[in-house]
Amino acid sequence: MQTSRQTTVWSLLRLAMAIVILAAVITQLTVSLTRTAETGGDVATVFANFFSFFTILSNVIAAVVLATAGVRSLTRPAEARSSLGLSAALACATTYMVITGVVYNALLRGITLPQGSEPVPWSNEVLHLIGPIFLVLDLLIGTRRRAVRWQVVWVVIAFPLLWVAYTLIRGPLVTNPTTGEPHWYPYPFLNPDNPGGWGMVAAYVVVIAIAFVVVGFGTVWVTRRRARALPAQVIAAE
Repeated sequence: MQTSRQTTVWSLLRLAMAIVILAAVITQLTVSLTRTAETGGDVATVFANFFSFFTILSNVIAAVVLATAGVRSLTRPAEARSSLGLSAALACATTYMVITGVVYNALLRGITLPQGSEPVPWSNEVLHLIGPIFLVLDLLIGTRRRAVRWQVVWVVIAFPLLWVAYTLIRGPLVTNPTTGEPHWYPYPFLNPDNPGGWGMVAAYVVVIAIAFVVVGFGTVWVTRRRARALPAQVIAAE
């Protein structure tokens, strides 16, 4: 059983991680925009492209959710433990960060991405490795969350599906500010102009969608299992 002191410590860790993630995002954005301006590039396009990366969006979501969870656990611990919305938000953030970490380290590490500048090393590690690891630890050993219904998995995967649709629609409408190519995609596996064309893109989308479903179900399963360990402190969502 978690003590009040343990809950306080983990809440402070959540807040600290949120600050580190936001610092990493802001640092990378600042460097990208500064280098773009120095070379006379299209700052507005680079700014929009920056927030079109799933990595950036997932980290911003994670930072906001961690900060919210940390503050609520410190100020209203009972309400935080019983909040269905907060538990669902944590499930979303955890799933997105796990996928971000796995996809980057399995497929993209070492590949130059079209960000308009080279990534800042420490920021890159926070966004793709340290942040995802913390979210996994938060799920496994952090402050227990309220059990959520299995249907929350569909809420979890809704945002990634919308992001894929946005990316594929926007891609051919944006000129790459770095190369001048008449299209821009945040990740090479979503670019239909690469070898394999739309068939390869579709295959990657299907595989990644399955991964989101699997990780989403896993996150919900762990949340429900840990919540049952404290029947007097959580409200089961059977």
